[in-house]
Amino acid sequence: MESKILIADDEAHIRRLMSQSLEELEDRGVELLTASDGAMALEIIRAERPALVFLDLMMPRMNGFDVCQAVKADAGLRNTYVVMLTAKGQNADRQKGLQSGADLYMTKPFDPDELLEISARVLGIAPQ
Repeated sequence: MESKILIADDEAHIRRLMSQSLEELEDRGVELLTASDGAMALEIIRAERPALVFLDLMMPRMNGFDVCQAVKADAGLRNTYVVMLTAKGQNADRQKGLQSGADLYMTKPFDPDELLEISARVLGIAPQ
């Protein structure tokens, strides 16, 4: 079974940086998907069923909290591992993120090695 990771962020350069951070996983059969807003992210999650989603909070059409709640409320998607990745590092934002069902809450700027490490662990891929 092919693993998929969705990178959902409204900023193109962040999507590009994250894709570059994770591109070595593509050599190991992982497909990287991207979305530029929350509604698109939810559509892709429903259609492609990625194992892992990196989700920005502040996005047009639907914010990360709402996307995460929709995913976790859907029995068929509940096991999707959601990492909220945001510039909002306040404790209240972190609490809200975890309450909306996020499995992990990380703040930007992110460490590319950490993204890779989390992705490999969630997907069950041994580090090379």
